Amino acid sequence: MKRRERTRQLIELGGLVAKAGLVELTDDDRAVILGLLDEAAAKLRSAEQDQLLILWRRRGRRAFDASE
Repeated sequence: MKRRERTRQLIELGGLVAKAGLVELTDDDRAVILGLLDEAAAKLRSAEQDQLLILWRRRGRRAFDASE
């Protein structure tokens, strides 16, 4: 059961990468996409974490609302 849940989570996360347009914008260059995600993770390890989470959550919710 845990394997199924993990698979579903990974599929959903991949869907978010696609929904953000990163696949097209990077010409499906997975090294670039990983670099982008690594950069975001590094920023979240900084003192700016709280402010970034608020900003990115707001942007994400707007993106979800725009696609409905």
